[in-house]
Amino acid sequence: MEITKFKLIRSIALVLLFMGAGTLVVQSQDALTLDKALGVAQTTSPDLQQSLLNLERYQKNLEAQRAALKSRFSLELNPIDYSNQRRFDTRVSEWYTNENIQSNTVFTISQPILPTDGTISLINEFGWRNSNSTLSTTQTESQVFYNNLYLNLNQPLFTYNRLKLQLKQLELSLENANISYAMQRLNLEKNVTQFFYNVYMSQMDMNIAREELTNTQKSYDIIVNKVDAGLAAKEELYQAELNLSTAKSTVQNNEVSFENAKDQLKLYLGMDLDEDIMILADVSANPVPVDLDVAINTGLEARMELRQREIDIENSQFSLIETKSLNEFKGEVNLRMGITGDDKVLRNIYDQPTQSPSVALSFNIPIFDWGEKKARIAAAQADIKSQELNFSEQKKQIVVDIRQVYRNLQNQLNQIEIAKQNERNAQLTYEINLERYQNGDLTGMDLNLYQTQLSQNKIAYSQALINYKIELLNMKIQSLYDFEKGEKILPNELYLNEKKK
Repeated sequence: MEITKFKLIRSIALVLLFMGAGTLVVQSQDALTLDKALGVAQTTSPDLQQSLLNLERYQKNLEAQRAALKSRFSLELNPIDYSNQRRFDTRVSEWYTNENIQSNTVFTISQPILPTDGTISLINEFGWRNSNSTLSTTQTESQVFYNNLYLNLNQPLFTYNRLKLQLKQLELSLENANISYAMQRLNLEKNVTQFFYNVYMSQMDMNIAREELTNTQKSYDIIVNKVDAGLAAKEELYQAELNLSTAKSTVQNNEVSFENAKDQLKLYLGMDLDEDIMILADVSANPVPVDLDVAINTGLEARMELRQREIDIENSQFSLIETKSLNEFKGEVNLRMGITGDDKVLRNIYDQPTQSPSVALSFNIPIFDWGEKKARIAAAQADIKSQELNFSEQKKQIVVDIRQVYRNLQNQLNQIEIAKQNERNAQLTYEINLERYQNGDLTGMDLNLYQTQLSQNKIAYSQALINYKIELLNMKIQSLYDFEKGEKILPNELYLNEKKK
């Protein structure tokens, strides 16, 4: 009696243990829906993170360029400068020795002028100098404080504004990066959906293979009983064993494919590869009316690739401007107005100041370059035409892509109906032939063919539903119009906000 109680308690404990282990397995498995997968991808996807880093790089470059247009303050310190040199004085044609000790500091305020591409600077140099010179037997010495304060203007002439061009190029680069980020987010939805349904189909293949294995096991048990009772030949048993081995192998192969598909999804989402996930998907697809004219018009109005082609054209035009500046006639004017003073006593520096104005005008006049500039300009102009052609072809490609997706949607609706009918017929056919097999009117090999036909049609029906959902999503991306909600899709907020700036 005690032994029986002990066995009973042990059995209950084992059951509870297995139930607990099963609970732990279920709890450790993360149920993943398509919406949840998209949410995870928005924050952890490596592709999206890379696009964000690229966006940040262009943003910071533009901020740096704008900061460079503001006043720049600098302070240069030279605490000590000592030299003792033998020099030749051309005035008296004699050699002399000069020993010099000086210390100075230079404070500069420099302000770029964006409208003219010039630079205006306020510079103040303050220092102290002790100089000794020995000529033959004569020795002279000078020890003074000095200060030089002046305003300097440097202005290029007869050339393009480089400051404006650099700023515009950086602004276009940032806009292009924002567009790429917005497009990346749209493509992210498509890629996540594709990976998600790949896992779903692998999961479905595995479940169907397990169902096949269960049915094959039942068929095997039936034929074993018949062979044992002498109601069937041993050849039937051999065929049943072959079918059972094949079903087990199929299950194992599909389990491997399922795990590989899950790893690919987790890798794209940026999830922990050791995290176990379970796919929960609704593959039902209700037909959505799609207006081809609305899709084309919206796509041509809103597709961001067209703006990218326009940016390419603008950059090509900037390159043409830079090319035309090669060996160009240009000038430069440098104006300087200041006041200089020096004295042995610091407070007397400006008792007798000296005005120090200066004007410098220079020109660069090209004479002959063997046709280099002309050839480079022709190449730049050809590049502009190429970019304009790309813009035109991009518009045509958008129309062609939308038309193709529209046709695919119509075809997928027909494929869904065909696949649905085929699955229903395959199910009925299998049930009829399973009964024939149980009655001994059908061989195991023939039944296996009907089982395979049923599995294939189940998969084909699910695949047709998924293909329709993916094509509908593709239409949303191609046209930037959500026909399920009946509304346009606006580009990414970051792109819009930067464009407003």
